[in-house]
Amino acid sequence: MKVTLSSASVYPRKAPFAFEAAAHLGYDGIEVMVWSDSTTQDAKALAKLSADVGVPIRSVHAPTLLVSQRVWGRLPGPKLERTVDLALELGAGTVVVHPPFRWQGLYARGFADHVRELNAATGVTIAVENMYPWRGRKREVQAYLPGWDPTDHPYDKVTLDLSHAAVARQDSLALLDVFGDRLAHVHLADGTDSMSDEHLVPGRGGQPCDKVLGELVRRGWEGDVVVEIATRRARTAAERFEDLAASLAFARTYLQPGPHAEYAPPPGHEHRHLDAW
Repeated sequence: MKVTLSSASVYPRKAPFAFEAAAHLGYDGIEVMVWSDSTTQDAKALAKLSADVGVPIRSVHAPTLLVSQRVWGRLPGPKLERTVDLALELGAGTVVVHPPFRWQGLYARGFADHVRELNAATGVTIAVENMYPWRGRKREVQAYLPGWDPTDHPYDKVTLDLSHAAVARQDSLALLDVFGDRLAHVHLADGTDSMSDEHLVPGRGGQPCDKVLGELVRRGWEGDVVVEIATRRARTAAERFEDLAASLAFARTYLQPGPHAEYAPPPGHEHRHLDAW
């Protein structure tokens, strides 16, 4: 198993900082979050960053977030195709994509088939990410079509995001059994049952992050574990590095086979919600 770093984990810093941090701390690779940062949309710039620091790009996250609706135009189908093309150019084997929003009805109707056809045509694994209902004080809003939970839909491959599971009030360990052989990719972050998607350093929330990693080892799972945390609250580069280092240490500890010491991350900085991933 490889432990990689999502470029989203350094926001509001940009992609070059993520590559430098990954190299400095010893991550095995990078997941590029394609969004408004122009470098994340540029294959040549990304390839140069990867070569300069010696950290491979192993996965790409499509610009299918609420905050990236205008990246590469407004049509989600072509945006997914362009992300797959970017992954092919960079030698990345996996593309992560969110399910369609409710207002993307035409795209949603053909989404599962589109994902399956792209996967078959290109060999790139397209892993649909688990999301969550949007909750207010009095009601839930179903923001995704055909739904936020990939267990209910026939996607060949899925991504498990532990922070999203926290918002949905699901048990990530139980989701491993539900997803089974469809699990292709993991986003490692913690969370509480807050209405906000927190993306905490693993060990600072309520999800069984340690047990999930241990179970992946027990099963001999071979995908990437991607650290995707929020560091917006960090006041300095040093504080941001502390959170990235703590997340990597957590992952390395619990991805060791056999008995090992426990690891608890140091207390974090005051968390502030940031855009949902």
